[in-house]
Amino acid sequence: MNFIENLFAKYTDGKIIQWFKKVCLLEAVSWVFLFSAMIWIRYDREGLLPTIYIIIIGNIHGLFFTLYLLLLVPARRIFKWDDEDTVFALLSAFFPFATIWIDKKFARLDRE
Repeated sequence: MNFIENLFAKYTDGKIIQWFKKVCLLEAVSWVFLFSAMIWIRYDREGLLPTIYIIIIGNIHGLFFTLYLLLLVPARRIFKWDDEDTVFALLSAFFPFATIWIDKKFARLDRE
């Protein structure tokens, strides 16, 4: 964890908050494209285009998923999350569109 803290130490809290909110939204949007890829590949299993599409979309979704997990460490410090909130934010990455809820309800500085 110290490595991740050092990685983001040179950036201001405002910049990290901005990145976290964007990544929350983009991770959720990538779920939509991932679902469309799964539906397309279900109906055209032998096609080359659905296979290429699911590979590309899967990699993009994996990128946003990884960025979300990396940004959770400085977000915990900035938003003063306790262990329960952090675990909840971590688990939300595994459920479709839950990162939007984290962005709207948890990622606030005025939260009590």
